[in-house]
Amino acid sequence: MTTKTTTQKSEADVVLIGAGIMSATLGLLLKELQPNLKIEIFERLDVAAAESSDAWNNAGTGHAAFCELNYTPEKPDGSIDTTKAVKIVEAFEVSRQFWAYLVEKGLLKNPESFIKHVPHMSFVWGEKNTKYLKKRYDALQQFHLFKEMEYSEDPQTIKEWAPLIMEGRKGAKKVAATTMKYGTDVNFGALTRSIFKYLETLDGVTLHFNHEVKKLRRYDDGTWRVRVKDLETGGKKRVKTKFVFIGAGGGSLLLLEKAGIPEGEGYGGFPVSGQWLKCTNEELIAKHQVKVYGKAAVGAPPMSVPHIDTRMIDGKKALLFGPYAGFSTKFLKNGSYLDLAKSIQLDNIKPMLSAGINNIPLTKYLIEQVFQSSEDRMKALREYLPDAKPEDWTLENAGQRVQVIKKDKNGKGVLEFGTEVVNCADGSLAVLLGASPGASTAVSIMLDLLSRCFKDELATPEWQAKLKEMIPSYGQSLNANPQLADEIRYRTGTVLKLRDVATV
Repeated sequence: MTTKTTTQKSEADVVLIGAGIMSATLGLLLKELQPNLKIEIFERLDVAAAESSDAWNNAGTGHAAFCELNYTPEKPDGSIDTTKAVKIVEAFEVSRQFWAYLVEKGLLKNPESFIKHVPHMSFVWGEKNTKYLKKRYDALQQFHLFKEMEYSEDPQTIKEWAPLIMEGRKGAKKVAATTMKYGTDVNFGALTRSIFKYLETLDGVTLHFNHEVKKLRRYDDGTWRVRVKDLETGGKKRVKTKFVFIGAGGGSLLLLEKAGIPEGEGYGGFPVSGQWLKCTNEELIAKHQVKVYGKAAVGAPPMSVPHIDTRMIDGKKALLFGPYAGFSTKFLKNGSYLDLAKSIQLDNIKPMLSAGINNIPLTKYLIEQVFQSSEDRMKALREYLPDAKPEDWTLENAGQRVQVIKKDKNGKGVLEFGTEVVNCADGSLAVLLGASPGASTAVSIMLDLLSRCFKDELATPEWQAKLKEMIPSYGQSLNANPQLADEIRYRTGTVLKLRDVATV
């Protein structure tokens, strides 16, 4: 005789799915705005921030568009499109303000554990790329938040900024670089775990590890029933909630499909994996003190923009190069090879097929990356570090990303390379899809989510006042207000102990 498993039932105001930077940010924002909320968080792994938010799986740049050339594409007429770069730098300043507030209030300890001062630099070679970089520099100089950027074509100056990339560089090929000393390295894994550590001390917050969400169903009264399996005991839970946020990284698409909301129809995903070359030579690691980004290869996804990158991981300085892109049918690093197949449904077959046909260069690029040899990887590295030796580097697996595929007005598929929030009309469920620059702009993304899903609460004087306390620039443009921008940069740099840039 078999015993029927009892389903535990509970109620919550908010259910967060996935214990990454997005859920951590939203959970803390909501508890600061409305302390009496009851929040349940479900994570399928046994630790927070083990997927996209983990330091080894995340670029950690503190994306501010200072050095990422893919955020400033060249238009057909030769001019530079600065739209995305300006949006991202403003968004990162919002994140810094929120983190500074958390440190000031004592909610987060030791900011050095998750953020460090590291200059951001762009580096190119060749006549065509040099002209592009100069045009980019000139275009960004129109905006106050980029005013501290410096440009040079002088090899000696560039060597002072980043010695390793100029050592052993031979020939008369033209080089150019920009540097932004007001740059950071962010360990989003450490930040996420610190936020959850604090959240767990609050009344009404429960974090469940080794719990996988199996089903979501919306009822006529507008509430949701979230069915969860305890992966350790096999036990089942059912949570009734007014609001669900799905921030499960690459796993979000499959959960969006399970939710069955009309707004999610037609969405698909294209998985991209990655690898790093990790430096093992302590002398080289000590010599490099900057993040150097170059231009992506033709057809490469944005997450594959090559960079030679100073990082602080688990309190230790590291030097990485990459990422080298690859293809896997998994949607998560700890996912299943069946993820891609499971995601294909009648409503997204056409968008996914048309997106594939329209992105043949990307497919070709990924195939080439998958079949790269160790020699091929070293050849790519030597474009940035001419004297690189194979014995100083080892290959490490990076994270898994799922690029968004969505329907256009003709029903065909468009491959998106950013992040996107999908929410149902009544605001009772929201899903975050996509990849870069998500983590760095998490606070802005979650503020946008609040405007969609908590409209009434957001309009109250209490919420408005609290948001302005947490984020002094809330509702204002820093680019349009240079004095406010300088004041906030000084304050956040001081609070976050970025002493070298606090005087900006």
